[in-house]
Amino acid sequence: CIIAKTTDAKTLSDAEIEADVQMRIMELVDLPPNKKTPEDLGHWAKASAKKYGYDCEVWNKDHVISRKLFALHAVGRGSVNEPVFIVSQYFGKKEKELDLALIGKGVTFDTGGISIKGSTNMHFMKCDMAGGAAVLGAIELAARLKLPINLAVIVPAAENSVDANSVLPGEGIDTYSGKTVEIMYTDAEGRLILADALSWTVRNLKPKTIVDMATLTGSSVRALGYEAAALYSSSQELSNDLFKAGLESGDKCWPMPLWSDYDSYIQSDVADLANFPSKPIAGSIAAAKFLEAFTDEHPRWAHIDMPGVAFQGSPFVKNKSATGYGIALFRTFMLHLIKE
Repeated sequence: CIIAKTTDAKTLSDAEIEADVQMRIMELVDLPPNKKTPEDLGHWAKASAKKYGYDCEVWNKDHVISRKLFALHAVGRGSVNEPVFIVSQYFGKKEKELDLALIGKGVTFDTGGISIKGSTNMHFMKCDMAGGAAVLGAIELAARLKLPINLAVIVPAAENSVDANSVLPGEGIDTYSGKTVEIMYTDAEGRLILADALSWTVRNLKPKTIVDMATLTGSSVRALGYEAAALYSSSQELSNDLFKAGLESGDKCWPMPLWSDYDSYIQSDVADLANFPSKPIAGSIAAAKFLEAFTDEHPRWAHIDMPGVAFQGSPFVKNKSATGYGIALFRTFMLHLIKE
C-alpha cells in the first residue's frame, strides 16, 4: 500500500510538472512579436536554465557571424531585432556523450521577407517559433523531472522582416556546412536557419540521435490537416519510435517519404541547393530533403514539420492559440530512449 501511494504521488507530481511546462510553452508561443524577439527568446532560455539547473549559452549576432552561421545571419539581417543562437545542455548521467539533440525553429515573427505573405493571417506568424519553444520546453521538462538522459537543445532564432538589408530572391548565400544556397523564395526561411543548426550540431556535439521540429510548410497541413505533423527520418527505427511516441502521447506524427526521387526538387543552377522547390508540389517533402542535405548523413536524424498541430482554434479561444504540441511527444520519446 505504501509503495502504491508513493508511485501515485510521483506520477501525479510528474504530471503536474509536465502540465506546467506545457502551459509555459503555450504562453511563450502566444506572446505578441513585440514581446518575443530573438533576444527575448534567449532570455527565456537562460532564465529557465538558471532556475532548473542546466547549461545555456546565447550567441549574439557577432558570435553568429564569427562562428560562420551565415544562413541564420542572412534570414535575420532584415530586422532591427538581431538573430541569436541558443545552445542549452542538460546532463542527467555521468557520461558526457549526448543521447539526444533537439533542434527547433525559432522564427519569432515571419513576414515572409521580400517574398512577403498576404496580410489576412500574417498576425498568426507570431507562432513561427513553436518548434523552438517545444524543444526549450523539452529540456526544461527533462531537468525538472531529473531524467537520466544527456540532452542538448539548439534554437536558431531570427525575425524574418522586410528592410533594405533583407535577403533578396536570387541571392546565393553561404552556410555553416560549406554548401551554398540559392534563395528562390525568402518565405522559405525556416529551413535556412535549421540548416546551420543541423550542421553545427552534427559536427560539434555529435549526438546519437537528432530530432528537429519546425512550423515549416503549409504543404504539411494540406497533406495531413490539423490532426498530425509530418515525420521524416533517415532511420526506420527512429521513425517507428517517434510514430509510436506520438500515438501514446497524443502528439501524432505521420511518416513521410525521403526517397532520392525528390532530390531534383531542390536543385539549383548557381548553387549547391535551392531553398524552395522548382515544382509546385510536395512542398513538405522538398523542405525535408533540403534539411537532409545538412545532416552529414547522420544515421539517426528525424524532422517533424508541425504547423497544423502547433497553433489552431479551440473552444477556449476566439481565434487561434498555441497547443503546446511537442512537449508530451518529447517526454514520451525520451522515456523510451531511457528504457533502451
